[in-house]
Amino acid sequence: MIGGLGGAPTQGGCSRAGCREAAVWRIDWRNPRIHTGERGKTWLACDEHVGYLREFLESRSFPVGVIAFEHTGDAATDASAGGRA
Repeated sequence: MIGGLGGAPTQGGCSRAGCREAAVWRIDWRNPRIHTGERGKTWLACDEHVGYLREFLESRSFPVGVIAFEHTGDAATDASAGGRA
């Protein structure tokens, strides 16, 4: 999970394997078999992969929510991490 337990992500790159683009979308989801109540996971996505990641989760019947990702991290930290948290 990005952002730690219960924490919202503040910066990061796309969660699609091999993608190094900056995140512009936040995908909140949960697996009802293992995540109860409000507990869930967050993936980040670039414009190119938001549809792929959402469809991947929806095809498994996981509840999914997609909203714009609000980057609140420091630009110097982002550059040194290659755009990833």
